[in-house]
Amino acid sequence: MIRSVLASFVCVMGMALAASAQRPAPNFVVNLTPTTQVTPAQHKGKVVVMAFIFTNCPHCQNTTVMLSSLQKEYSAKGLQVLGAAFNDNAVGLAPGFVSQFKPAFPVGYTSRDEVMAFLGAPKDQGMYVPIIAFIDRKGILRNFYPGDAPFTTENQEKNLRATIEQLLAEPGGAQKAAPPVAKKQSRVVVTPSK
Repeated sequence: MIRSVLASFVCVMGMALAASAQRPAPNFVVNLTPTTQVTPAQHKGKVVVMAFIFTNCPHCQNTTVMLSSLQKEYSAKGLQVLGAAFNDNAVGLAPGFVSQFKPAFPVGYTSRDEVMAFLGAPKDQGMYVPIIAFIDRKGILRNFYPGDAPFTTENQEKNLRATIEQLLAEPGGAQKAAPPVAKKQSRVVVTPSK
């Protein structure tokens, strides 16, 4: 009984987070080096996919490889992927991650608080990584998917491709948001630092 109630709460919380995502994308900075930054706003007019990752998470590593391939395929049509590592010591770990996985898009680092603020989630909200967010050509944060959502656990490449193609096909205005997601499988969970 308690598990059922808890599962329902988690499902509703996940849907509430996803449903509240469609809004102008907040300011956000990905630090590439201590003196170099990139922002989603620099790419207004393009479809931006934000990947919030942990450098040591196998699911995040696989997602990075997948997004790298999609960046190469769709960049000429207006796609820009950005990656932001936010695990402990991401400042020191991001360069090695980039060197190892050689993504076709910028990957830098940020803080957990910045990620949660960007997503509009409470700072103490637990969330699984990778977290994938979509920003349309007008700069609207259309939706985001935590790492345990069916979007990322079931046919992730197909889901990414379909969402990217849908957003690229739009004339530049925000249209219907993607459906909310529900919690399904376990991945690395992001918990607040104490």
